Amino acid sequence: MNNIASLPYEFSGKPVTAWGGLRVIQEMLLRMKLREVLRSSGLPQPGSNRGYDPVEMMEVFLCCVWIGGARFSHTTLIRFDEALKDIFGWRKVASVSTFTRFFQRFKREDVDHVFGHINRWFWEQMPEQRMTLDLDSSVVTRFGEQEGVTIGYNPTKPGRGSHEPLFAFAADVRMVVNAWLRPGNTGTCNGTIPFVEETLAALGDRHKVGLIRADAGFYDGKFMDWLEDRRLTYILACKLMQPLKKLMAAQQRWLEIGEGVSVAEIEYKGIYWSKPRRLVMVRQEIARRPKALGKELFDLPGYKFQAYVTTLELPAAEVWRLYRGRGDSENRILELKHDFGLNGFCLDSFYATEAAFRTVILAYNLMSVFRQALLKAPQAVRLSTMRFQCFALGSWIGRNGRKNVLRISLPLRRRPWFDGLFARTSQLQAPWPIRT
Repeated sequence: MNNIASLPYEFSGKPVTAWGGLRVIQEMLLRMKLREVLRSSGLPQPGSNRGYDPVEMMEVFLCCVWIGGARFSHTTLIRFDEALKDIFGWRKVASVSTFTRFFQRFKREDVDHVFGHINRWFWEQMPEQRMTLDLDSSVVTRFGEQEGVTIGYNPTKPGRGSHEPLFAFAADVRMVVNAWLRPGNTGTCNGTIPFVEETLAALGDRHKVGLIRADAGFYDGKFMDWLEDRRLTYILACKLMQPLKKLMAAQQRWLEIGEGVSVAEIEYKGIYWSKPRRLVMVRQEIARRPKALGKELFDLPGYKFQAYVTTLELPAAEVWRLYRGRGDSENRILELKHDFGLNGFCLDSFYATEAAFRTVILAYNLMSVFRQALLKAPQAVRLSTMRFQCFALGSWIGRNGRKNVLRISLPLRRRPWFDGLFARTSQLQAPWPIRT
């Protein structure tokens, strides 16, 4: 065996942090004036004048999400990080139980008011644009008896209680415009109209919605009537019920638009619809496109079928191609679950859980601004990558004369790049330079 001497060790009281790169995030939040926005949003206040500042509580929670926290217990990682407290200027960081009590103060009216205020502020700072809005829902499995946890559709764990969140994504900038948490047995289309109304209110007059895309869960005649009354263009995937299946199997006039892909269109009036609408049908040959999405028909094996109802006047092939872009919303949901801890932060009170859920959405949008406006990175870069490339930098608080200074451990070749990042952050102002 090699005779390797053990390296001696000793203790030090010097405040050191593993997350010195968050100093650039602190600068970004300062330029955004996030603290002022949170302070004016109506956050629930502590019952004692010795209680923790709710604005600081929100900031700590956001940082917990950014460094990989997925449970309320993970806030302990920040509580004992003295250097990180100095970076953000927090007086002290609350215990786990204090964080849970803070979110338990949220009632329904608090959630609506606070996050409605934050949403409107956020989209007022974005450059004016015409956007595509993607509606989607998901399933968040729970392992307790928390309020709102019920047995509903759960493809990964059938029979397990869950919540079913609803999302509205701005496809062009890959951000979340709005999100609601709902009980697990809620039908996908339940509450869709007030949800979209709130989403449009958050966007305000500054932004225009050019197209709404949604999956078959939103296939509802009343919803289509509502969209048409407001002159909102849409593409909705159809539920392939028996009358529609027979119609597609009997269709003879197909136009081939690619290898193994054909389209057709008709006027179709679904059950309980107020009027006929344009229906675009897509047929894909399984032998030539084995990964094709859709459903097989018993009467016509060898093909997979999809159908879309739309108010667009584009060719059928373009309608299908436009709708396929909606699949990116699934990537956003996966990123929220895997990188931002969306599955965690669950409390007994439903509205406490929703408040934490919508704070996670805020953390996602703020990080998207950092990624696009400051980092200038490809939109595919995920938080897990940025966390270790930008934030996980060993740092400590030192002295320069009579002033404290953060000393970041960084190789010489990377320092010019990080200086440039700070320079861009110091010039940040609304409207944020988001890449669209």
